[in-house]
Amino acid sequence: MTRDEALKELSRIAYERAFGGYFASDALIQVGLDALLAGAESESLAMLAGLGRNEELEAQDLFERVLYELGLDVDVPAGARAARWALAYWLAGQMVEGSLDPAVGAFPDLA
Repeated sequence: MTRDEALKELSRIAYERAFGGYFASDALIQVGLDALLAGAESESLAMLAGLGRNEELEAQDLFERVLYELGLDVDVPAGARAARWALAYWLAGQMVEGSLDPAVGAFPDLA
C-alpha cells in the first residue's frame, strides 16, 4: 500500500463515519497501522497504530485526531437537506472514480 492509498482509505472511513457508518476500534487501529507503515505521518497516527487490546477505548478519539492532523476531517452540513446533498456528492464521486459500485452507491441502505 502506498502513502496515497493509505490516505485515501483514511478519508473513505472518515466520510463513512461522518455519514453514520461505524468502524470497530480494532479496524481503526489496523487502518492506522497500515497508514503508518505506508509512510503517513502524524503524532496521533503513531499513537493509534500502537494501541493494544486493553487500550482500544482510545481508538475512536485518536482516529478523530488523526483525521484532523492530516487534514482529512469531514464537516457534515448541519441541515438535513444539505447533509443529504453532501452524501450524494460524495457517493457520486466514489462511483465516478470507480471505488464504489454504482448499484451500491445508488442504494447504500440496501448494501
